[in-house]
Amino acid sequence: MHGESLFIQALLYLAAAAIAVPLAKRLGLGSVLGYLGAGILIGPYVLGLVGSEGEDVMHFAEFGVVMMLFLVGLELQPRRLWEMRVPVLGLGGAQVVLSAVVIAGIGLIVGLPWQTALAIGLTLALSSTAIVLQTLREKGLMKTEGGQSSFAVLLMQDIAVIPMLALFPLLAVRDGALHGGNVAADGGSHSETWLQSLALPGWAEALAVLGAIAIVIVGGQVLARPFFRFVASSRMREAFTAAALMLVIGIAVLMTKVGLSPALGTFVAGVVLANSEYRHELESDIDPFKGLLLGVFFIAVGASIDFALIAAEPINIALIVVGLIAVKMLVLFLLGRVFGMKLDQNLLFTFALAQGGEFAFVLVSFALQAGVMTIEVAAPIIAATAISMALTPILMIINERLVQPRFGTCEADNRAADQIDHQSAVIVAGFGDFGGTVVRFLRANGVRPTVLENNSEHIDFLRRLGLKAYYGDARRSELLHAAGAAEARMLVIAVGGEGRTMELVELARKHFPHLKIFARADGWFEAFDLVKAGVDYVYRENADTALRAGSDLLCVLGLRGHQVHRAAKKFLQGDERTMRVLAESWGDDQAYFSAARQRIDNLEQVMLADLSEDQQGDSGWDAESIREDFADGYHER
Repeated sequence: MHGESLFIQALLYLAAAAIAVPLAKRLGLGSVLGYLGAGILIGPYVLGLVGSEGEDVMHFAEFGVVMMLFLVGLELQPRRLWEMRVPVLGLGGAQVVLSAVVIAGIGLIVGLPWQTALAIGLTLALSSTAIVLQTLREKGLMKTEGGQSSFAVLLMQDIAVIPMLALFPLLAVRDGALHGGNVAADGGSHSETWLQSLALPGWAEALAVLGAIAIVIVGGQVLARPFFRFVASSRMREAFTAAALMLVIGIAVLMTKVGLSPALGTFVAGVVLANSEYRHELESDIDPFKGLLLGVFFIAVGASIDFALIAAEPINIALIVVGLIAVKMLVLFLLGRVFGMKLDQNLLFTFALAQGGEFAFVLVSFALQAGVMTIEVAAPIIAATAISMALTPILMIINERLVQPRFGTCEADNRAADQIDHQSAVIVAGFGDFGGTVVRFLRANGVRPTVLENNSEHIDFLRRLGLKAYYGDARRSELLHAAGAAEARMLVIAVGGEGRTMELVELARKHFPHLKIFARADGWFEAFDLVKAGVDYVYRENADTALRAGSDLLCVLGLRGHQVHRAAKKFLQGDERTMRVLAESWGDDQAYFSAARQRIDNLEQVMLADLSEDQQGDSGWDAESIREDFADGYHER
């Protein structure tokens, strides 16, 4: 691609992303599926807007994966990485070995030479680092047990690529022993790295590889900080961005020259720089490039799906895709059980890693050059890998919407609900940070609520602290009845997740309509749904914390304490009224945004006017003023 054609291709890729991704997000499918769909649409087998240059784009966009692993490394301190050694080496190593063995065994059964079968097994044992991490981040699942286990396995897979590349030339089948076709056009010779071209003895090559890794580690510890300090002294943002990109590209080139994975090299560099004072600056400068290149990479994957081959061999390709996903899911699920993962996290782990990975494109190409595979064998593998990657977001949606609600809490359901021997005017469902604070505050003021919690481990922990809570799912009407909901006056809903909260609201409204409901919302949008559902008191998570922070800021800026206290109370009351007004127009974009702008302006004007009056003559602590303020409490919303 040169000159004008480069700009045309760039325009096509960016336009496809700009249109497809918002549509996919609006449909709840996630950005990755949007990118893949865009690639399929503009690819050579649908609209034909892009064609032979797709492979060049793929190689260029793979640098997004390199940048992503650098940013992942920046988030991991060396101590944290050391703590992950068991899941990385144990769980990750077991996944790679078992998946490769099972897939290679199937290859032997269908009649492939053992060398080819082993190469295919190793290739398909890998999963997509780019798609999995992007999807987990979007869904906020990276910090879960399943997300962390997935990351550990992906890290091990990236490390495993290095010995795989070294092994493939040793598996080469010469003299036409590969059945089913000719070897690669170059006669089986594989491209050499710069280090191999020097024809050094084995021990010297090993020392050179270790030296490259040492350069990354020592350079990051000793040279990076003074270098970035020097660049930062220019106070030119673009200079620091250039330096950050130079660092990543330089490490990638160095790793490629000695035959190592550039993604692994930049990951190590990120870990080394995780404690640097320039960590956040590096993240903010590189993240936009990473996001754009990853998007182009996903589009290129979609465009690379060979629909002509799929149409010519639909059954063969379908069997490979289904077999690959089934085998990997079985291996992943069994390993999750062996390593003691909870069922819901094990299901997340299993569905997340069941696809082929982007390194398959590299390994298959290398296997062709090394004479380990023929094009007749490699082509279906590439097509099946691309399809399995495209199916990953769909598998995650299936797990989230169909599997988890039915099976995700099976382990919790195995424990029978506790017998409830205490009843109170207040029932609290959920004893997390929010519910726990409410309960402790009530107890400190002589009110002992009945607490229901659906996490058995959490229940045991609370009892060791001397806090009384009953195990059971508050979404069961019989449990609420046993907790005294028929006689209670108030229900506090502090369970996590919008779906669970709404289920409990609907249940309480149906069976115990007399209860006053106090519910936590994760944000504005969930708050609107709760208001529409008839919840009496809705509390947006972090709203009070944000007001405390704002109050402290005003105090530091010089406002008097009583002014700030009164302003915070008045703002909260106005904000609560705004929430209930906006809930009425939620779903109608034009009406909602019009009302939102008006409410924001009105609240600001009221607050500024009140501040002006307060400065002229403060009555904020007069008895009559206090009575008026409290009369404007939650009942007015």
